[in-house]
Amino acid sequence: MDKKAKVWIVDDERIIRITLADDLRDAGFRVKEFADPIAVLTALREEIPDIVITDLKMPNLDGIELLHKIKEFDNNIQVIVMTAHGSIENAVDAMKLGAYDYILKPFQTEEIFLVIDRICELRSVKRENKELRKQIDQKFDFSTYIGESETNKEVFNLIQLIAEKDSTVLIIGETGTGKEHITNIIHYNSQRRNKPLVKVSCAILSREIFESELFGHVKGAFTGADQDKKGRFEMADGGTLYLDDIDDIPLDLQVKLLRVLQESEIEKVGSATTQKIDIRIIASTKKNLRKMVDEGKFREDLYYRLNIFPINLLPLRERKKDIKIVFKHYVQKYLNNPRPAIENEVFNVLEKYQWPGNIRELKNIAERMVIFMSNNPSMKVEHIPIGIRNPINTDINYLLENKTLEETLSEIEVASIKFALEKAKQNKTKAAEILGIPPSTLRTKMDKYGIS
Repeated sequence: MDKKAKVWIVDDERIIRITLADDLRDAGFRVKEFADPIAVLTALREEIPDIVITDLKMPNLDGIELLHKIKEFDNNIQVIVMTAHGSIENAVDAMKLGAYDYILKPFQTEEIFLVIDRICELRSVKRENKELRKQIDQKFDFSTYIGESETNKEVFNLIQLIAEKDSTVLIIGETGTGKEHITNIIHYNSQRRNKPLVKVSCAILSREIFESELFGHVKGAFTGADQDKKGRFEMADGGTLYLDDIDDIPLDLQVKLLRVLQESEIEKVGSATTQKIDIRIIASTKKNLRKMVDEGKFREDLYYRLNIFPINLLPLRERKKDIKIVFKHYVQKYLNNPRPAIENEVFNVLEKYQWPGNIRELKNIAERMVIFMSNNPSMKVEHIPIGIRNPINTDINYLLENKTLEETLSEIEVASIKFALEKAKQNKTKAAEILGIPPSTLRTKMDKYGIS
C-alpha cells in the first residue's frame, strides 16, 4: 500500500468524516477533510489528490455531480463513493461515470483500506508501465540507428519515412546487420506503438506446426488440440507481425501465407469461419529473394506482396566508416562512460577485419574488450581478441554460417586477391605471383568481383 498517497474525504456527516480521516492518518496517508463539496472544487486549483472518498448525498452538490467535475478536472484522480443501502442505484451510476468503487454505509475501515490498496497497486502498475514505455522509447528512438556512412544515412531516412506509414516492409541483410533492431524502431515509432509487436522466426516453423503457429487452431482440430489456440497473426492484431527469415518458409506453404496477407483474414486450423485481422507486416531475409524466385524456390506473387518497401542493409565490411562510431557506442554503453579512452590503433585493426557476424559480432567484441581492459585507463590493441587481430584464426564454422559453398569460396577468393594486392602495393603482376596465378587470370577475377 502506498502510504504517501494523498486522500481527500468529503462528507457532511462530521463523525464519519473525522473517524475515517483519523484511521487513514494513523495508517500513514496524507489526509484532508471536506464537509462542503464546493470547497473540494476550490482546493483542486491548488493541489491534486490521488484518491477522493465522497458521500453521495450532500447539500449544495451531490456526490454524482462532484464525481463528474473531479473527472472533468483530472481523470487520473480515483474516486470512491460512500452510499446507504437505499442508494445502490446511484452508486452504480457513479461507477458508470468513472468511480473506481463504492462502499455501503455503515462500513468497517478495513473495507476502505482494501479498496485503497487496489487503487495503489493500480497506480504502481501505471507508473511501472509509464517508466517501461519511456525506456522502450529511448531504446528504440531513431537516434539508436548509428552510423556515418552514406549508405547508413540512406537507411536512416528510409526508416523515418516508413515508420509513420502502414505499408509492408522487407528488410534484406546478412545475419547480424540489425534487421530486428530496425523492426523495433519502425514499430515503436509508428501509430501502432501501443499495440503488440509479435515476432516469429520462420526458420523454426516446421511443416507440421506452420498453420497452427501462425493462424491458430480450434479445440479438436487434430490429436492433442485440447483447447483453442491463438496464432501469431491473431496475437498481433492491431499491431505489427515480424516474420524473420521469411526465405525459410517451404514453397508449398507460401501460398497459405500469401492468402492471409492479401485478404487480411485468417482461418484457424479446424475452423470453417474466417476472422478479419488488422496488422502491419515486417519481413526480413538474409538471402536474395529475387534470385530464389528465378530459381523456383520462392513464390513470385508472395515476393511482390512482401517487397512493397525494401530496406537493404549492407554488411559491416562494406561500410567500414561505421565501424568506429558503432564500436565507440557500445564501449560507452558497457563502460558507462561517454568519453572512453581508446587508442587509434584499435580502430585501425578493427577496420581491417571482415566482420562476418556484422554489428552483432562487433557488439560482442566491444563487451569482451571492456572486460579485457580491467582497470587499464585506456583500451589498447592487446585487448582485441587474437581472432580479430589475426583473422586467419577465426572459427571456420562462424565464417560459413548461413552461406553456400559458392558464396564462401567467392568471399575467400575476394579476400585473397585484396590481400595480395595490398601486399604488392597494388602491383598486379606481383600480386599474381603471390597468388600463384597468371596475371591474365588475376585480371579476369578482378573484373568478375568488381575489384579496382
